[in-house]
Amino acid sequence: MILDGTLDASVHAAAAALQRGELLGLPTETVYGLAADADNDSAVAQIFTAKGRPANHPLIVHVADAQAITHYAKAVPLFAQQLIEAFWPGPLTLILPRLPHAAKASTGGQDSVGLRCPSHPVAHAVLRACQVLTPPVWGVSAPSANKFGRVSPTTAQHVATEFGDDLLVLDGGACEVGIESTIVDCTRGVPVLLRPGAITREDIARVCGQRPLSKEELQANTPRASGTLLAHYAPNAKVRLMPAKQLQSALDLLGADGTRIAVYHRSALTSASQGVHLRAMPQQALAAARELFGTLRDFDEMGIQLIWIETPPETSDWEGVRDRLQRAAAAG
Repeated sequence: MILDGTLDASVHAAAAALQRGELLGLPTETVYGLAADADNDSAVAQIFTAKGRPANHPLIVHVADAQAITHYAKAVPLFAQQLIEAFWPGPLTLILPRLPHAAKASTGGQDSVGLRCPSHPVAHAVLRACQVLTPPVWGVSAPSANKFGRVSPTTAQHVATEFGDDLLVLDGGACEVGIESTIVDCTRGVPVLLRPGAITREDIARVCGQRPLSKEELQANTPRASGTLLAHYAPNAKVRLMPAKQLQSALDLLGADGTRIAVYHRSALTSASQGVHLRAMPQQALAAARELFGTLRDFDEMGIQLIWIETPPETSDWEGVRDRLQRAAAAG
């Protein structure tokens, strides 16, 4: 059931459902999440069951503000505090040392917890409403509202298509960012980028005065985090990434019939076989991220079997889009 998320009645109904231990389709600025009370282990278990997600693959806990951190984390290093002040609310998740009592089922058995304060007004309203309940819901665990490993949802209808009419979904419109949050590990004394997103490496370095390390640079004791498996974000169609010249060569060799093939490209193409579905990728990274998952879902609805995608530029602003496409291609 989809409700208008801008209505107070819908927000209160959503908060009450979370308090009862039910699941909720929740809009955020990144993607729609499948939400449950982060401190209700049986409710969180429903997320793993509904998604088909491995129980050791941790979830991100969404909170209303920085004050809620004290309910979940036992330490916040200075560089993490700087990132919070700069980017919360917003598309940034921080991995912090977890308090022993907090969000056990959400953390995949780890001593750390991923926390994020979303900026979407509907998500913010729900989280605020949860705080004033008796007893309060301090945070909600909310991975993307799709079956595990599949394309993330960026509209309420995407969520309803995944899980049916029995799930309560708040409609907050199309997601502004369109890909999942940047994840920074803050448990090892220095910032370590675990998942790229709209907030870039340069953004992080500018705020906390130190370049974030990559997972490869600091491999020891790396916490597991959402969306970091090799294969993820995959449509039903097989995805193949290739540079512009290779893409054009593949089209030239295709022959007359390109039925059930889609091409998602940034560069101008000189020719394409009849029947190939062509779609232009935006030239700007933020715009490309915003439409990426919706485009992949559109191709699936069209019955496309093979998606050829021009590899995005190797610049940091495109890193989040490249990451999602590389994982989608690995699933094929």
